[in-house]
Amino acid sequence: MSYKEMAEGILSHMGGIENISYMTNCATRLRLNLKDESKGDLEGVKTVSGVVGAVKKGGVYQIIIGTDVVNVLNEIKKMGPVGNAEEKEEHKGNLINRAMSMISGIFTPIIPALIAGGMLKALLTLLTFFKLVDGASQTYYMINFIADAAFTFLPVLVAVSTAKKLKCNPYIAAVIGAALLHPNFTALVSAGEPVKFFGLPVTLISYGSSVIPSILAIWLMSYVEPLADKISPKPIKFLSKPLITILIVSPVTFIVLGPLGYTIGTGLAAGANYLNQNVSWLVPTLMGAFMPLLVMTGMHWSFTPVIVQSYATYGCEAIMGPGSFVSNICQGAASLAVAVRTKNKEMRQIATSAGITALLGVTEPAMFGVTLKLRKPLYAVMIGGACGGLYAGLNGVVRYTSGTPGLASFAVFIGENPMNIVHAFISVGIGFVITFILTWVFGFEDEAETAGPVQEKTTALEHKIEIGSPADGQAVSLQDVKDETLASEVLGKGGAVIPQNGKVCAPANGKILSVFPTMHAVSMVDENGAELLVHIGIDTVKLDGKHFTAHVKENDMVKKGDLLVEFDKDAVEAEGYDTTIAVIVTNTREFLDVIPAGQGETHVKKTLFTIV
Repeated sequence: MSYKEMAEGILSHMGGIENISYMTNCATRLRLNLKDESKGDLEGVKTVSGVVGAVKKGGVYQIIIGTDVVNVLNEIKKMGPVGNAEEKEEHKGNLINRAMSMISGIFTPIIPALIAGGMLKALLTLLTFFKLVDGASQTYYMINFIADAAFTFLPVLVAVSTAKKLKCNPYIAAVIGAALLHPNFTALVSAGEPVKFFGLPVTLISYGSSVIPSILAIWLMSYVEPLADKISPKPIKFLSKPLITILIVSPVTFIVLGPLGYTIGTGLAAGANYLNQNVSWLVPTLMGAFMPLLVMTGMHWSFTPVIVQSYATYGCEAIMGPGSFVSNICQGAASLAVAVRTKNKEMRQIATSAGITALLGVTEPAMFGVTLKLRKPLYAVMIGGACGGLYAGLNGVVRYTSGTPGLASFAVFIGENPMNIVHAFISVGIGFVITFILTWVFGFEDEAETAGPVQEKTTALEHKIEIGSPADGQAVSLQDVKDETLASEVLGKGGAVIPQNGKVCAPANGKILSVFPTMHAVSMVDENGAELLVHIGIDTVKLDGKHFTAHVKENDMVKKGDLLVEFDKDAVEAEGYDTTIAVIVTNTREFLDVIPAGQGETHVKKTLFTIV
């Protein structure tokens, strides 16, 4: 399935592009806020090919896709504007949910910048260690300050990101963030002489690498800017609105919000450091054990301000880095154990790919595609993560800079203490071995073992579900369809028809789940629970609905043989597209088998295949 088809499928279960009020992404997840949450269908979006899983937390729909998430996001952006620039995004739910949504929305866009800086620092450490770069050279000096830039000017990045989240002017926000770092203010801090602003005392603080002062400043701006817009005379609004905004927000930030935010930030960092100094084993152990649950719900983002502040204050952090490194490796271990033990070829392929990806630091495919789905491997991951995290905590493992915890970014654990990276690798080794062994010992329900012999399939025919042909024409095997995704049965088993005309009919009695915006595909569920995808043509999504007419809509009830879609067969073929119609059982794994009725001439309602 193409990225465009994935985007269309996701939107069909989210109420369409017009229902999206806010949209962003992280390394593997598409994060959506909806105007009308009643239109959000989590179970439906999970059926979209390429979607690994979906959860809702704090009013945010998190759709797990994997590393291709940016490509899907770009396709969604092409489909129309998201939300309304003049409206505030609705914040629903309790205070905790709103705070989670806010933190996620602020930090998700700037994480790549932090990772870039962190990985550049790690690379510089390696270059210096292997004596490829002289620590006293100008090259070292240049790379070092480039790597530090994202952290040094973090107040500006946070201000811009917060402004976008709260629908403020991001450029005015950038100015307010930059004012905290201006060389003249830095000089006042260095001088240490008392400073007053409008007669009120200013606390002299170095705001470099701070987070919370910028968030509080732009939060205030989100209220001041609309007020400035309201009271500004229309003829001079272009001039007066930004002037009023910055004249109010800047003094309040320097006098009140800046010192308050700095105190909160340093307090959080001090609390984390206290735990690290006095009960160093506790946090890595808990993180190693419960990281899958935090990632599953998106709550791992709530630790971001503390982690960033810890970097700024102490130059390292032990809150999430050590435990998440172990947990990610354990996800990989469990998936690889499943891949070795399973007799199901499809699961072996998924588990192998997800296992390797998890070892490199991206765990969602492993968690949602393997361990959470099979459950018992997830228990092994949590136990192995706790054991590895305990070792890391007892030996004081810390992470020196940001980076996705995995083997691909192990250099983030290289720092002043040469044994830190050694203990980090021992901790993940412990977690890997324990998790792999426990996954093997605990076992899991292997679908290949429950299929039974052919004789069992034939005796189950009394519970058969007959799926009819969607069109008049020639029935062919699904494996003969000239589309690798359909022919390989990645989406599920089924059948196909080379149509005589452009009338596509319902293959069973049931309910329409969705009609793709391009009308080249319709999903439905039959009265027996079989979920069917009627896919018209190969790559016809590129026609963007041209030559297609839909006769049904979401939630319509249909009977076998009812007209679903009409298309101009001759026109579609004239543009170079194959018009073969495929019918896929997308929840194939919930049934014993899908048995084709045979090839040759067929017609609407005639059995195309039987589900048993």
